[in-house]
Amino acid sequence: MAAVTTTKGGPMASERDARRRAYLDKATAELGALADRGALMGGNAFSSVLLVKGELTDAEKNGEPPFSGPDGTALRASLERLGYPPEDWAWLLAADGEGAPLDAALMREAVCALDPATLLCCDEAAAAVLREAYADELVALESLQEALLAPGAVARVLGMRVLNLGGFAAALGDSHEKQVMWARLKQIP
Repeated sequence: MAAVTTTKGGPMASERDARRRAYLDKATAELGALADRGALMGGNAFSSVLLVKGELTDAEKNGEPPFSGPDGTALRASLERLGYPPEDWAWLLAADGEGAPLDAALMREAVCALDPATLLCCDEAAAAVLREAYADELVALESLQEALLAPGAVARVLGMRVLNLGGFAAALGDSHEKQVMWARLKQIP
């Protein structure tokens, strides 16, 4: 059990609680600084799965939160079916508030701060930004499919599994394409 020290005003937080608070404060400051520079993200910052999206739906362009439409519903259901609880994923947009692709350095820094075990590119726009952000690491991969972040290929990049779904939202309108997406998602657990 951690020792609790007291002061005149009452008990102080244990060392463990103080350390936890310091980690949370550090993460909050890092993510706040990234947001100030144009990175748009949400969800649990300590998640093992990061969803990266570059192509916004019309509703999202008009102010709806990212992943609040059918693509978000389908991804949440798929991840839960694969054993990931809703609090175990976060999202990051590969575009800024104006719709321009995120700067590669900012993308890399945001992914590093979120530190996922698995990164899912939901569309080609997201994959393009990630290809630029991780170009040096991708070129070192032996598999051409992985190096290109080809849809369906799982690449290992700096300890992360990276999977390009190749147009998740667009696939929802076609039953065959939905099955393709499900087969790709089943590779991540």
